[in-house]
Amino acid sequence: MKELNYLLGFKNIKIYQDKDYFKFSLDSILLANFCKIKNKNQKILDIGTGTCPIPLLLSNKYENLIIAIEIQKNIYNLAKESVFINHKENQIKLINIDIKDYKSGKYDIILSNPPYYKIFSNSKLNLNEVKSIARHEITLTLEDLIKNTKRLLENKGEFYIIYPTERFIELIIILNKYNLIPKVVKFVYPKKNTDSNLFLLKAINGGKEGLKILPPLFIHKQNGEYYNKIKKEYFNDGK
Repeated sequence: MKELNYLLGFKNIKIYQDKDYFKFSLDSILLANFCKIKNKNQKILDIGTGTCPIPLLLSNKYENLIIAIEIQKNIYNLAKESVFINHKENQIKLINIDIKDYKSGKYDIILSNPPYYKIFSNSKLNLNEVKSIARHEITLTLEDLIKNTKRLLENKGEFYIIYPTERFIELIIILNKYNLIPKVVKFVYPKKNTDSNLFLLKAINGGKEGLKILPPLFIHKQNGEYYNKIKKEYFNDGK
């Protein structure tokens, strides 16, 4: 069932979602905040935009034109409604296409919050196909993502991703295979005294070797509340 909500932590951004499909998570907010845009002429591409949270967040801070790719038609339609209700039609261009078939120019910045889980013979997929495609590598594997990022990224262009920590080494290996050099990493922890479950990474197409690891990011206090740092730095209504 379609519903309209405020985007988590942002009372000035509305987003359409469907509880029968999936809802965006804090991951998208973390990734949009991690991405740094230097000037308004940089061309930006969001691969697997879902209901469009990342472009909406970026358009709240920057003036750049953002191209957003979504393969699932019903999710793409929700994203279009979100763009329209936020009056961002002139800044966010949505395209319903498989990224492997997309052949329109080069980009200075590419972002992705991709499917996290591989498909194995014993994988338990959700009976809801929309959820399964969003969460599992059904239409887009990690190597598909990196290969097409390489194809579409300008030389010295920047790639930003949020991904499960358990697949950190795998991502590094594939990035290096395509000469996308990891430059900055930030590990995310649900709480202090827990293992990291996610990480944010920036890679440069044809960049020089040299990796910087930023201080860790802790999301929740032991009582489940967000840390003040999260509310202050990641939500615009949490100050």
